[in-house]
Amino acid sequence: MLSAELNPHADFAFVGDSKMPGKVTVSLIKADVGSIAGHSRPHPKMMEAASSVLAKGVKDGLLNDYYVTRCGDDIQLLMTHTKGENNKQIHELSWNAFMSAAGEAKKMHLYAAGQDLLSDAFSGNVRGQGPGAAEMEFEERPTEPMLVFMADKCGPSAYSLPVSKIFMDPFTTTGLVIDPRAHLGYDIEVVDVVDHKKVLMSSPAELYDILALLGDTTRYAVKRVLHRTLGLAATISTEKLNILAGKYVGKDDPVMLVRCQSGFPAVGEVLQPFAFPQLVAGWMRGSHYGAWYPCGVNESDPSYHDGPPRVCALGIQITDGKIQGAEPPGSKPGDHSPVDYFAGKEWDLVRNKAMEISIYMRGHGPFMPGIVSPEDLEYTTRPEVLKKLEPRMKPLD
Repeated sequence: MLSAELNPHADFAFVGDSKMPGKVTVSLIKADVGSIAGHSRPHPKMMEAASSVLAKGVKDGLLNDYYVTRCGDDIQLLMTHTKGENNKQIHELSWNAFMSAAGEAKKMHLYAAGQDLLSDAFSGNVRGQGPGAAEMEFEERPTEPMLVFMADKCGPSAYSLPVSKIFMDPFTTTGLVIDPRAHLGYDIEVVDVVDHKKVLMSSPAELYDILALLGDTTRYAVKRVLHRTLGLAATISTEKLNILAGKYVGKDDPVMLVRCQSGFPAVGEVLQPFAFPQLVAGWMRGSHYGAWYPCGVNESDPSYHDGPPRVCALGIQITDGKIQGAEPPGSKPGDHSPVDYFAGKEWDLVRNKAMEISIYMRGHGPFMPGIVSPEDLEYTTRPEVLKKLEPRMKPLD
């Protein structure tokens, strides 16, 4: 029988000496439901509350495994299960975890308690209710390395530039040239985050057309990347909070899952684009451009002008449908030690450059390009200012 790596339609994958159902779902769902002293970090009691809800999910048979972490003020719920994407039970469990964490925040009068929860009751899916979600269902290969990306203080298109380099640029991913499986190319699902439309495009055949859309980071973003034979390679949350709520309620802070190696890009190829501290929209009040600052989870507290915008990258294995990091094999669900890739000193040069760029951008104050485009400011004060000034507006001579 062919391995799952060679036969993506196999019913079972063999991992080590075990035989397990071929499909596993990895769900990464995030929300800002309160933090200490402004937009800094969730309180440990909040993290504990969320963990308790997910632990019960394992006990009740909904989850195989989980890991609760954070990036800046966002709580991140990483879960594995066999329920598939957009499953109501999994999303409700996540909602309850965020509600429990928000309850702890409210007890302590923490800032922005429950900010990303746009309703009081769960309506069947966290998408459209505030939290961001990246999920992928796939058949587990004999070895399944995965990178978990988390961002803070930036919008849904933040990953578009690095994803373009990872999956479409041979000067970043040499595997596109020398790996016969990667050489086949990828399909890129692009979403219009304003009109809620999507289109599936092929790379490299439609490379320039793809970039023509993604270059407009105010409107278009990558949602999914699919390999022609190996299936889903990457998935990204693209929820835009100010459009969901009809007003400014917080940063979108997208998350991303990327499968690596053996036909997919190598871990190093996925990480390389983040050495460029690109400008991303969001930051203070969701209204500024700042340079992306790669850092470890423990260093992700925003400090300069509520920033700079942060990005964290954790490395894990998916093993028999569960999460495996540096912790001993067989550790209890929730007890994991992933590789924290951006914590290393080799990223200091990038961080220093990001700070230099961000300080420069702040020199613009409320002037573009320091602030985002007028379209993205529509949910702040500009409409009210224009309405107030309308009677005083006169035709040009």
